[in-house]
This record gives sequence, structure tokens and C-alpha cells, in this order.
Amino acid sequence: MKEKILLSALFVLTNLMSISQEDRILVTETTVKIGGMGTEELYFGFEEGDQIIFNFEVVKGKDLKEIEIFEYPDASIFMDYKTQKINDKTININKRGIYKFSFKNSSAGVRICKVKIERIAESSENKNFNTTVYWKTLRDTNYYYVNEKYLINKDTAFINVASPVVKVHSTTNLNGNKSTFNFSLPKNTVSWSYYVGVDQAGQEAYEKATKELSEKATPLIAKIPGYGPLAALALGSTSYISKLQRGEDIDFYIVEGENVNLFLRGQQFYYIKKGKVINDFGLLTSPLKGNLHFCLSNDNAVTGVTVTVKVVAVTVTENWGTQQVKKFKVNSWQSPYLKN
Repeated sequence: MKEKILLSALFVLTNLMSISQEDRILVTETTVKIGGMGTEELYFGFEEGDQIIFNFEVVKGKDLKEIEIFEYPDASIFMDYKTQKINDKTININKRGIYKFSFKNSSAGVRICKVKIERIAESSENKNFNTTVYWKTLRDTNYYYVNEKYLINKDTAFINVASPVVKVHSTTNLNGNKSTFNFSLPKNTVSWSYYVGVDQAGQEAYEKATKELSEKATPLIAKIPGYGPLAALALGSTSYISKLQRGEDIDFYIVEGENVNLFLRGQQFYYIKKGKVINDFGLLTSPLKGNLHFCLSNDNAVTGVTVTVKVVAVTVTENWGTQQVKKFKVNSWQSPYLKN
């Protein structure tokens, strides 16, 4: 009698196990490679009432630091530490959703693991539940304000930097035949022009150009403070200055820094501009700051000369204001979803 009861119980148990195996639905059976100090994650969807059957084994390397299963995004429903193997771990699902399987490796060495995940549906209607997790890109736009500078306007001015009349003696004069004077370009200089004229003829040539420019320039231009032949020249316009062909000449140099002393000592020096002229004029766009010098040398053995020198700079001053500017930043992220 006892033998019959035992055989009957064994038959029922075997039958139940067979049914249980048949009811298992494979979700995934895969090999997971987890890099040193790395984490790998698997995502699957489950229906309410499902049972998860979870199997895990490390096939290369020692145990794994941490295995954790979450109801997405961060509600932990199972955790195991320093795991080598898990057999048929059953986890009940109380709510349809996405579940994350997280595998963390705290070692520098790689771990290779076999993972098998199955589900048992609560009813036959739920057997075809789609466990695949899909991903979509979500975006969120955030608006904010920043203070930014903006250019209100630009003020252009003509600055009379220098206009000396310099006496340069002859080569036989006891005071020497060289003269210099320095000038400084103002802040925000964008270009500058010069005029050199010897004696009365040189001065009159400039005055004639000034008169002609005032007659031919438009009334608006003519009214600009400081506008004259050199201002026109500095702007790349017609200056109406004529080159003189007859009269006493002068050697002139425009130099920087210590070169002025080298010039006075008769040593080799570097110059920005030079000429041997009765009168001369020019536009320069470099240098645009610092102290500069005009160096004048008279090679006439008897006659000294008077040299008219003029320097005009064009300055552009930018006026800036501050205003609030609306900006935006788009944040994007991947969001999982199910198609059931």
C-alpha cells in the first residue's frame, strides 16, 4: 500500500514538473561579456502575474560583484552579491512594465557569463506577451536668459596728433643738421597719415589742398571736426595734396623706440618710412599705437630749412551695451517602451 502511494506521488510530481517546463517561455539565453570595472544591462518587458525564472553562471573569471533586477527605472526587486551561479531563481511580477537586469564587475579582469531568462505567464492569454523593449528619443527644451554685450555704435574721430614746424640747420652749422620730434598715436587708432613740407612752398601746398578739399567735399563731410587733407588721406579718399617738383628738400624718417638715438649718432637704424622730398604725404596702418619719431636731416651745406610736419590719426571707438538674450538648450535621452 505504501509503495502504491509513493509511486502515485512520484507520478504527480513528475507530471507537475513536466507541465512547469512546458509552461516556461524563453525570453533570452545569451552570453554577456562584462569588462573590467564595467556594467552591462539587459532590458525586458513582463506582464502582471508573470513569474521570472532567472539562471546565471560565470563561465570565465571569478564571481561577479553584483547582480540586481529593477522594475524600471530604479525599484529594486532582486539583488545578489559575489555571485558565481544562480539556479532557477523565481521572481513574481506584480505590475506590467519594463525590468532591468544589471551586472556589475568590480574586478579589472573581464567576466563572461551565461544568462538565461524565462517567464511563466499567469494565463494562456498572456503567453504571447511581447517582452522586447524598444527605445525612443525624447527631447526637452529649456529656455534661459544670459547677458550679452552688443555694439551700440562706432564713433569715428580725426585727431590732430602733431603739427610742428621744425628748423633743420645746414651741415656746417654748429648745432648739427639733424632734428627730431616724437608723437604718440591715440587709443583706438585704425589708420594715420602724415605730411612733410619744406619751407614756405611746402606749407602753401598743404594750405592749397585744405582749401580745395573744403570746396569740393560734400557739406556733410566738410562739417566733420578735424576733417582735412590728411583725414581724407587716412580714409583712403582724395587728399588734393600736390607733389612739389622744385625747392629745397629734406631727408625724413619715421622710426620707433631706440632707433631715434641711433639716427642722431649716425649709426645704422631701422625705419618705418623714409624719403628725400620737397614735400611728401602718406597713409599708414601699422604701427597703430605707441611712441613714434620723425627724424629730419638736411644735407645742404649752407642753407637751413624749415619743415612743416603734420600727423592726423583716425580713431574708431566702439560703444557697447548689455542686453538680455533668450537662449535655449535641448536635452535628449533614450526612453524605453513596450508595444503591448
